[in-house]
Amino acid sequence: MKTAVLIPCYNEALTIEKVVGDFKKALPEATVYVYDNNSTDDTAAIAENAGAVVRRELRQGKGNVVRSMLQDIDADCYLLVDGDDTYPADSAREMCRLVELGVDMVIGDRLSATYFTENKRPFHNEGNRLVRFLINKIFKSNIHDIMTGYRALSRSFAKNFPILSRNFEIETEMTIHALDKNFLIKEVKIDYRDRKEGSESKLNTYVDGIKVVGTVFRMFRDYQPLKFFSIISLLLLLVSLLLFVPVFMEYMQTGLVPRFPTLIVSGFIGIAALLTFFCGVVLEVMTKKHRQLYELMLLRKN
Repeated sequence: MKTAVLIPCYNEALTIEKVVGDFKKALPEATVYVYDNNSTDDTAAIAENAGAVVRRELRQGKGNVVRSMLQDIDADCYLLVDGDDTYPADSAREMCRLVELGVDMVIGDRLSATYFTENKRPFHNEGNRLVRFLINKIFKSNIHDIMTGYRALSRSFAKNFPILSRNFEIETEMTIHALDKNFLIKEVKIDYRDRKEGSESKLNTYVDGIKVVGTVFRMFRDYQPLKFFSIISLLLLLVSLLLFVPVFMEYMQTGLVPRFPTLIVSGFIGIAALLTFFCGVVLEVMTKKHRQLYELMLLRKN
């Protein structure tokens, strides 16, 4: 099995040499690729000296880097890992073995192991819990770590994954795509360790957190439109009823409708609720058709 270790990097000069060395030792048969994303330090030179194949991605953002990696590199197993030395190389062999056995995505699960004790950024902890809760509820799954950067991917998944995210939403998008398209997912517990002193996270807790949550709802809309628009329709219907019921009760008591503007607004909101619901029905049919076409494409490629 041809294995490629993919390491997206931006200013990881402090840790990249160890990361490359660890994964070359863990998977000596694999080719280690480091994609430098406009680093201003010596990340690229250090990675090259450590024995990695170094390439550059000029479009800033982790999503852009991963898109280029999966498009450019030909392999049977793609092992994605960050260059910050927070993920252990000793799990790599097991993750790649599962891909060889037919798993499409192997997730390195930090949250069931050491993440909450090792990570020193409390808002990141709560953000991970929130995203995990939302995705598992919306997509009826039981994934323990949605946003981990440590994954092994099959060729079938890697070459048929349409990446739209440009930044740190990539892991969320990847997980939702795998769930929606019924790819086989397994998790392997890993011992996460916090960044070394002097190594800074490129993830902005608030800005990137908002983008990730936005991605969850955007993909909820795109992948499950009937459920998404039914919720909006129900909320609109409730508002319409809240406006309509007092007017109706007043009419029943007096025979008069003194608040015509309220009645008209209530009617328009009710119509909007119906239109929103039927919009969801139409989009649901289109989404199911898209899933069928996607499955046919996979069958033809295989």
